[in-house]
Order: sequence, then C-alpha cells, then structure tokens
Amino acid sequence: MKILAGNSNLPIAQEISKFLQVPLMKAEVKRFADQEVFVEVQENVRGEDVFLVQATSCPCNDNIMELLVCIDALKRASAKRITAVIPYFGYARQDRKPGPRTPISAKLVANLLETAGADRVLTVDLHAGQIQGFFDIPVDNLYAKPVLVKHIRSNHDISNVTVVSPDVGGVVRARSYARSIDSDLAIIDKRRERAGVSEVMNVIGEIEGKDCIIVDDIVDSAGTLCNAAQALIDQGAHSVMAYITHGVLSGPAIERITNSALSKLYITNTIQLVAEAQSCEKIEVVSIAPLIAEAMKRVSEETSVSSLFEEAR
Repeated sequence: MKILAGNSNLPIAQEISKFLQVPLMKAEVKRFADQEVFVEVQENVRGEDVFLVQATSCPCNDNIMELLVCIDALKRASAKRITAVIPYFGYARQDRKPGPRTPISAKLVANLLETAGADRVLTVDLHAGQIQGFFDIPVDNLYAKPVLVKHIRSNHDISNVTVVSPDVGGVVRARSYARSIDSDLAIIDKRRERAGVSEVMNVIGEIEGKDCIIVDDIVDSAGTLCNAAQALIDQGAHSVMAYITHGVLSGPAIERITNSALSKLYITNTIQLVAEAQSCEKIEVVSIAPLIAEAMKRVSEETSVSSLFEEAR
C-alpha cells in the first residue's frame, strides 16, 4: 500500500503513516497564482493500492477540488485501487431536501468522487448514515466511539456520569455511549428557530449533581453545545464536558466555548485545528489516527473492517 497526503490535514496523515510504518508518498500538491490546484505524483504508482488522505473541512470547496485532482492524477498514473480516506466528509449535513428547489449536495459530492475515479471511500462518523447509499462504490464509515469511550474510561470517574444528547436526533448515539460506560441518559429538548441559532427548552432526565458528558458528531458554531451546557448547569449538574468527533469550530465557536459552562471539550483530529482553537485551554484533542490506520491496513489486506466496531455499536 501507498499513502498520499493532501494539504487539508497533514498532521493526521503523518500520524497514520507513522502508525503503519509506511512513508508518505513524494508528491507536489500546490496552488497556482489564480488558486488552481496542481498535483504531481513523484513516485511510480502503477498497479499500487493507494490511500489518499484528505479531509474536506474548511475551506471545504478548495479541499474537495484538491481531493478530486489528486484522484485524477492517481487514476491517470494507473494506480490499481484508489481509496479516498476522508476523515471529515464535507457537505454531509446536506443529505436531503429541506425545502423546494434545494440541492442534495452530499449526493453531488459522492458523484464527483466516483467520476474522478475513487474506487473506495473510508470516512469517520458520517453525519447521516444513509449517505453511504449515495455511492455505488464501497464506503467504510468508521465510528469514533471506541476511541472516545476508552478516553472517557481512562480519564474520568464514570460512577457519577450521565451521558447527554444535545438534541432528539442524537439519542441513538448517546444511548450507545451510555450503554458502553453503564451510565444514565439525558436528552436536551431544543427548538431551532433558524440555521445556526438554537434555543434550549427542556432537559429530560435526572442530572442534578451529576457529571454530564454531552456526545455528538459535529460541533460547528457551538451555539447548541454551549446552550445545552448552560441548561444542564442551571438544572443542577455538577459539571459538564463534551466528547465530539468533528471540531468544525466556525465563526464565534472558540469564543463561545471559552466563555461557556463547559469544563472541557474533547474532539478528535479528523479536522486540523486552527491556532486559536489549539490555544484554547478548554479544548483537548483525542487522536483517531490509530483507528483510521488500522482500518486502512485491513482494507489493504482484504480483512474485516466491521469487526473493529462489533462491540461499539
């Protein structure tokens, strides 16, 4: 197997490379003055099993284009199989038509990847599982849960913990976490007035005196997360922390988290943090690179990937 890294998240590609003891391929991935993407693979890949590591986080459109151009370069260089390793799958929240005359952009991105020449996709915690059905090629959707549950068990006293879903849509995920650490479950009932703005209404469950752990797949502007944390404290929670897979952290997210009732926000490294987020004392990164690396190894060796998560579902 060979590993090619895009520019969106070099640190996780380097960590995967170190774990697998497979050096990153020599390649030039750059922008021309007008921001056109140029890619030159500087190693022979004819007949090779190539894994292309590129998250499609901000700047999302630029990173998607870079991913497509890299796939095309590998395809034209006669790579035997190209697996797009996308730790964070951009546009995943646009998985259905929310109203008339609106796109299903996640499906469009799936079409683009297939047309460019990807033979397989490997990603982490898709926002909507049905996105796998948008592809006519194999998709491995990895779960961050085993990594995060291990971190929870290793770093916190779980005897007084209650797992909290920040909305009704995340109940299945939160219940799964609660079952894994044998804790109680609570749910935040919220009403979203418009995109990017949420209002917490009620807390369902007993959380007084409890150490609450909010679990979710994405933290974007952090409005929902911070409102949920404050609602839990107002209802008598002893402390509130969060475990979230993808730290998008756009707009005022860092400022909100810094000034929030959260004691700590744990996120994985599927998205490379900006400097402001790295310097925030409330944010801590939990590496998911070993899990992705192990899945890549199993794909290359044609062994089971799902067995990694048989106990985690």
